Amino acid sequence: MKQKKKELIDGRIRHAWHRVYRLYNQRAIAHGLTISAGFILMHIDKEGTPSTALGPRMGMEPTSLSRTLKSMEDQGWIKRVISQIDKRKVFIFLTPEGLLKRNLVKDFLLEFNEKLNQRIPTKDLDGFFNTMNILDQVIDEVVNLDEK
Repeated sequence: MKQKKKELIDGRIRHAWHRVYRLYNQRAIAHGLTISAGFILMHIDKEGTPSTALGPRMGMEPTSLSRTLKSMEDQGWIKRVISQIDKRKVFIFLTPEGLLKRNLVKDFLLEFNEKLNQRIPTKDLDGFFNTMNILDQVIDEVVNLDEK
């Protein structure tokens, strides 16, 4: 009898994320969005968000963020406003069209998460979040070892 290969944890994470990414991408494209634009829309505060705060919040590189913001501005989803107090600061605001797009993204994310919450018992969700916290800790440890 052939022994079953042991499944690697990172393999399951990669597989799941790939499927989630494809789902998000399909939904985004159907509404004229990209995943990056959708995530940015979700991270812009009502009172505006400094452009320099968006990259770190989302883990995006400055070049990708700049390109996506430019595209979003061209689409009319965001507007940039220079701070009256500190002219070096630029705040990003949603336009009415951007707010509509954000609501589409938000509705989808809430619906998807509700379906997951209905199927996954609370005990399992608690275990999942605990596992993800441990994953973050191990990644930090490995990164710190690599930096030494």
